[in-house]
Amino acid sequence: MSGTMPINAESVKAFFENPIFLSAVSSWFFSQLLKAVVTILRSPKRNGRELLATIAWRTGGMPSSHSALVSAMTASVAFKEGINSNLFVVSFWITVIVMRDALGVRRSSGIQGRAINLLSRNVAEHLGGEYHPVKEVHGHTPLEVVAGTLLGIFMASAYTFL
Repeated sequence: MSGTMPINAESVKAFFENPIFLSAVSSWFFSQLLKAVVTILRSPKRNGRELLATIAWRTGGMPSSHSALVSAMTASVAFKEGINSNLFVVSFWITVIVMRDALGVRRSSGIQGRAINLLSRNVAEHLGGEYHPVKEVHGHTPLEVVAGTLLGIFMASAYTFL
């Protein structure tokens, strides 16, 4: 069992103190917090439960928490390991895939979900049937992805250089 490390209190502590981990988690948390603030500013009539759900879990919106997390991870790896490391190359391509998914696939799914719901609602109203909406998966606009990316790079810089 060469190369394995037993899990003990020190290794768990080192994991949670790792700047790559900290910058990724902090980027995700702050992007979700900013998303809740943007939600409040856009529609102040939201209740506490909706805001808590936005902070904890909701996808879509400004800034992209997916982009913030993966860009923080990749920037931290670049700062810590260098851009010529294998870990950076893997992180970079994971970041590209996640951002592409946020912009393309998830956004398209959300648009299609809205169209299906609109069509289903209209058919149900005209024919008197039941209407059961499908989930509208929320993707991101390019600006939301850029904002998340900048937040992630900022958080990685803060954990690395401060």
